[in-house]
Amino acid sequence: MTADDARTANEDLQFDRVVSSASGGASNGPPVATCVVCKKAIDSDYYHLNGKVACDSCRKAIQSQLAPPAGAGALGLAALFGIGAALAGAAVYYAVIAITNFEIGIVAILIGWMVGWGVRKGAAGKGGRRFQILAVALTYLAVGLAYAPLYYAAGTERSLLTATALIPALPIVVSVGAMPTGLISAFIIFIGLRQAWTMTAAPVLEVSGPYRIGGNASAAKV
Repeated sequence: MTADDARTANEDLQFDRVVSSASGGASNGPPVATCVVCKKAIDSDYYHLNGKVACDSCRKAIQSQLAPPAGAGALGLAALFGIGAALAGAAVYYAVIAITNFEIGIVAILIGWMVGWGVRKGAAGKGGRRFQILAVALTYLAVGLAYAPLYYAAGTERSLLTATALIPALPIVVSVGAMPTGLISAFIIFIGLRQAWTMTAAPVLEVSGPYRIGGNASAAKV
């Protein structure tokens, strides 16, 4: 199975939600099964992938295709793409605030989307927990970076070094300092973080089996 075949199978198997792995009703004819991926007849063991019948070779190919990239290199490349997206997003956020003299918190959602896209691009279109953590951290820091120049300009006694050092705390400082409207900003920032988290999540793949043609379904999961 090629990578394109596996990606097509991903869409057919609906990896964004978990489907019950219970088998369908019995047929009066001879027991048969057809792989939903390669469309070939199965005459031995088969598996359920999100409730869909698949042969062993397609099951292995799809699991390999969806496996999160391993190693520091994949994480480093994802970080590189994510940092680029975070810097661009911070620049957009700062420009909007500086030009309009009004904080439009919805830009934080755009930052989350940009960072999520960048991290997933660097991870070869895949996801996983460590990529989610990376995306959320970069999104949060990008929002803080956008606030840094404004925080520096707002006080004559504040040095640029101080403003830079406070980047991790600035989203909280700004939100608390603008209460009660700061609650809205905090909520929108949360949505942006959630956007980054969702975009870099690994697809949900529920695998059960093996099952034997004409035999009792096994409850084992791979």
